[in-house]
Amino acid sequence: MDYEAVIGLEIHVEMKTKSKMFSSAPVSFGYEPNTQTVPLDLAFPGTMPTVNKQAVINAIRVSHALHMDIDRELWFDRKNYFYSDLPKGYQITQQHRPIGKNGYLTVNVGGVDKKIRIERLHMEEDTCKQLHSYDCTLLDYNRAGVPLIEIVSLPDIRSGEEASKYVEQIRSIVTFLDVSDGKMEEGSLRCDVNISIRPVGSETFGTKVEIKNLNSIANVQKAIDFEYKRQVELASNGQEVQQETRRFDEASKQTVLMRVKTDAVDYKYFIEPNITPIRLSETFIQDAIETMNELAESKLKRYRDMGLNEYDANILISNKDISNYFDRATRDGASYKLIANWIIGDIQSVLNKNNMSIADFPIQPESLSELVKLIENGTIQNKHAREIFNKLLENPSLCVKELSKDISKDMIGDENEIVVLINEVLDNNPQSITEYKNGRDRVVGFLMGQLMKKTGGKINPAIANKLLLEQLKRR
Repeated sequence: MDYEAVIGLEIHVEMKTKSKMFSSAPVSFGYEPNTQTVPLDLAFPGTMPTVNKQAVINAIRVSHALHMDIDRELWFDRKNYFYSDLPKGYQITQQHRPIGKNGYLTVNVGGVDKKIRIERLHMEEDTCKQLHSYDCTLLDYNRAGVPLIEIVSLPDIRSGEEASKYVEQIRSIVTFLDVSDGKMEEGSLRCDVNISIRPVGSETFGTKVEIKNLNSIANVQKAIDFEYKRQVELASNGQEVQQETRRFDEASKQTVLMRVKTDAVDYKYFIEPNITPIRLSETFIQDAIETMNELAESKLKRYRDMGLNEYDANILISNKDISNYFDRATRDGASYKLIANWIIGDIQSVLNKNNMSIADFPIQPESLSELVKLIENGTIQNKHAREIFNKLLENPSLCVKELSKDISKDMIGDENEIVVLINEVLDNNPQSITEYKNGRDRVVGFLMGQLMKKTGGKINPAIANKLLLEQLKRR
């Protein structure tokens, strides 16, 4: 019997707000434990929650990007069972009225578009960090209350590859919108998978298994692929799939049992009494949407319209900071293609070699733009551009134009001298003159190469090319 996977994903996104979801405590990392808290975070008596405005704006923007219906009222609920990692013993969330619902995302797998429906997007607060020792558990409340959005898909996903593409797109949306840094390995974006199997053609759901806290897109696919095979093997041998919570073990590339589920947990939801419903005006919602950053999908179309090929455009949008660098570098008219080539080639090489992000790259995009313009107008050659590039790496404050002037001092710029050199090259390559007269224009590139070789590259390429064409026509 053939089986198909039925998969739904729950993605938690940690938001990059300045303060927490319901308190004024800062959202910051790397500080001493329990130093980034205020009385509300520690559930002191008499403290009252207030809703983070920027978190609401972020949730609206992501909901809009996911084609969701946006609720015009904010309602919050208590998830009321004992939380050992929240001092007040419960979590504030949005169970009954999520801010976004009935959305979708389209992923492309193997050249085929697949629409994945999204049930809901809701806001809630994160829990504290637990540090387990052999004889005790230490609690760091710096993370308690950090704003989260949870995005819950419907069970429309059928493979690990579809799931990984879906997570990849969610991460792209939240990073390009500057809602989150999307770093799964650091917990900024966390993914839980619900997976079951059923005979192909059946509409009945099988027994669901949950895989918790997957920390990379690659592991999402690997965990699903393994779990699908495990469940198919059980079913093929006449065994039942148990309702379980599992985790993915990277060493063995297998899912491992954490606990068996017997009944659904009763979270005892009820409306949060300390936060009255908040009416969102149409102006507030539209302003949040109209001030959104440009999404990767929109940038991809714009880069194609600029004339970039599919490969270059996709490399640029693979990272928000790289695409922003490209946009700044092309802002004042430098060649789109040359800028893309420098970013994908020389700059990416420096980043990889030094394990550096583009955010830490020392050369400003405006300096790269100046450098490319000098190449375009023939002031310098690629060889000299790389010399300038390397000097800028060592000292980014140097002026590109001043560096190019230093190089130009050693350049042969006298036209009479250049004509003499051109004729020497032509005399040594009579067959090239014949080819040019027969309409083979490519020979000009060969002759320019010979001229550069003869002069050690110390010649103005724009002037040399113009004079070379003139001399060829005279022959």
